[in-house]
Amino acid sequence: MKKIILTGGGTAGHVTSNIAIIPELKKQGWEIHYIGTKNSIEHRLISDIPNVAFHGIKSGKLRRYADIKNLTDPFRVIAGIGQSINLIRKIKPNIIFSKGGFVSVPVVLGGWFNRVPVIVHESDITPGLANKIATRFAKLVCTTFPDTVQHFAAGKAFHTGTPIRRELFLGDSGEGKKLCGFEDDKPVILVMGGSLGAVSINRAVRALLDKLTRRFNIVHICGKDNIDQVLKDYPGYKQFGFIDEELPDIMAMADLVVSRAGANSIFEFLALKKPALLIPLPLSASRGDQILNARSFERQGFSKVLEQENMTEDTLYDHIMDLFLNREKYIARMNESQTGNGIEKVLDLIQTHAKM
Repeated sequence: MKKIILTGGGTAGHVTSNIAIIPELKKQGWEIHYIGTKNSIEHRLISDIPNVAFHGIKSGKLRRYADIKNLTDPFRVIAGIGQSINLIRKIKPNIIFSKGGFVSVPVVLGGWFNRVPVIVHESDITPGLANKIATRFAKLVCTTFPDTVQHFAAGKAFHTGTPIRRELFLGDSGEGKKLCGFEDDKPVILVMGGSLGAVSINRAVRALLDKLTRRFNIVHICGKDNIDQVLKDYPGYKQFGFIDEELPDIMAMADLVVSRAGANSIFEFLALKKPALLIPLPLSASRGDQILNARSFERQGFSKVLEQENMTEDTLYDHIMDLFLNREKYIARMNESQTGNGIEKVLDLIQTHAKM
């Protein structure tokens, strides 16, 4: 049986595209292995998927800023490379597909050491540090944005788009309303700050609940350990730390989205034709990739953008209302988009470049 190793983690965005292609790989008869770190988000998300073997390794985060862990994490990366080399030698995969994140670097290097072809998928417009390292050892690179191809040697990168889970298109808005306890016909705002939550967005939205719930119902994915117990029974407001299986129903129910600007998420909004107010991570907390992602979507007319440093209760409310009142304009632009689901293109490249 042909075998594939998937890797990627650290945040849900580095896992969801892998999850999207798993059902299709199974249909094609692949034996699927996943390498990540133990007690991590990738471990939690992958472990419940039948017939996918999860293997835990050590890894360390690659940082551009000063941190005491910079003294120890390089040794964890080295240990992870050794573990990956041994695992790959044992599994004998035909190909490795990496979605990025710091956990992927040891796996990609382990694949290169064992002469196993590696495909790396880059979500953002510009490559992150982990993928800058990983792509040097990869056979080819898949990109979400067409602009990203220019960052790589000619013939090495292919614009595929991002794989989107098919189940996202099968949501039931009625089930979403039941889950949230919404019994009226108010439009619904979905607020999400990524798998780890976003403290600034959480705080600003909660400060506006009195005004917002006069016009909207709000479902708030606020991040693990960020549930506000005081607001558990607030009318028209439902909060979750994290949502997985119920997400298609929640997305189907939503009329608007307020979100960070991670590439995987915003392409899901585009595929589902959900007008979004994007609040990208600021430069003080990131390398600026979300700002570039958000501005690209704003230029194309898919989303509205509010910089975090400009976010106040008033500006957030005004931007939400403007998005709502002009939502049909955003939906029309999204309907004109030629960007589709990247699953087929990614699967074709995997099949073509696997070492058989």
